[in-house]
Amino acid sequence: MTLEMQIDGRPAGAADLGHFVLSNYGAFTLMQVEDGAVRGLDLHLARLQTEALELFGVAAPETTLRERMRQALDGRAGRFSLRINLFSDAISLRAPDAVVEPRVLTTLSPPAAPLTTPLRLQSQAYAREAPHLKHAATFGLTWARRQAVLAGFDDALFVDGAGRISEGSIWNIGLVQGEAVVWPEAPMLAGTGQALLQRGMESLGLNSTTRPVRLSDLASFDAAFICNSATPACAVATIDGHAFSPAGALIARLTDAWRSNPCQTI
Repeated sequence: MTLEMQIDGRPAGAADLGHFVLSNYGAFTLMQVEDGAVRGLDLHLARLQTEALELFGVAAPETTLRERMRQALDGRAGRFSLRINLFSDAISLRAPDAVVEPRVLTTLSPPAAPLTTPLRLQSQAYAREAPHLKHAATFGLTWARRQAVLAGFDDALFVDGAGRISEGSIWNIGLVQGEAVVWPEAPMLAGTGQALLQRGMESLGLNSTTRPVRLSDLASFDAAFICNSATPACAVATIDGHAFSPAGALIARLTDAWRSNPCQTI
């Protein structure tokens, strides 16, 4: 299939997309749909509502969001990626103060394949603007990932001004000490994939904690992995020059924890 884009439930033409293309003020969430349902749909809806209130001053009603999602799917079964963007023609650099319910852009595309090959990460000093929001200003993420790939790595791992590991370009990272997962504590986006793992780990009796982690702490960890909405868990092979042990069994357990979350019907 090709990309299918709708704005407020109607096919999006070139004129409709003009403001969206010319302005990156807005936010989004990206989910994987399985036969009209999504693991962690409640997390995605909560994210969109938080983003709407903070960026536009008006909530995006859950009933509207669900209706836009259903319109995008149009009753089709199967697996898809569904991205929901919130934006407003009323807000621009010259007129930034409008308080308005955001418009909803949906983009339906083929499902994203989960990452499976262990990643080689390059640490970079970087922090996203308003890191708690999944906003549309992604230049910095693309630039960081590009620099990492050009340097021979697979992706970039961000370290903040206080020296703390935070997040990656489009994922969260977890580190493993014995039988426990340690989530870094720093300003970052609380990922839906991370939240699903935390829910699943708790239900399966696996331990996790959150605390500051610095690059100098890496030797105290046995393994590391990344996660996002499309990848339950993918092992990290190296961070800079530090290599981690193979983590096949761990990845399988984490994937089970992620899958223990039921799909929620849109």
